[in-house]
Amino acid sequence: MPIRPATPQDLDRVRQIVAAAYGPYIAEIGQTPGPMLEDYEQVLASGHAHILDAPMPVGLIVLIPEDDAMLLENMALDPAHQGQGHGSALMRFAEDSTRALGLSRIRLYTHAGMVRNQQIYRAMGYEETHRVTEHGLPRVYMAKPLD
Repeated sequence: MPIRPATPQDLDRVRQIVAAAYGPYIAEIGQTPGPMLEDYEQVLASGHAHILDAPMPVGLIVLIPEDDAMLLENMALDPAHQGQGHGSALMRFAEDSTRALGLSRIRLYTHAGMVRNQQIYRAMGYEETHRVTEHGLPRVYMAKPLD
């Protein structure tokens, strides 16, 4: 599945994907998820965002290299395209990108109320490292070492 750098032309579609992916969590967690509060013009301009085309944009991943790890800042998939291997493709892309930079670990965080996401990440080999409240959001940080 083609994954490419996001461009400013993707802005409207990125906002749609993020709203569709995270909007349902508002009732579940009682607040707006952090990814819905991001300035996506700035995110796309950073060069850290990538789009999964199938053949139109259906997913977004934001990867930020750090000194000792890759931070998976955000992954959003249009719910209408779930169950087709797109999420797995984005996660493989994250791992491949991390290895390509010579990094041996991926970090990510999710809202503490998004228990299902934490379970999914654990099944992928991520382990909780710590919990913290940032920007008024309770977050669970997790990490996965790569071979």
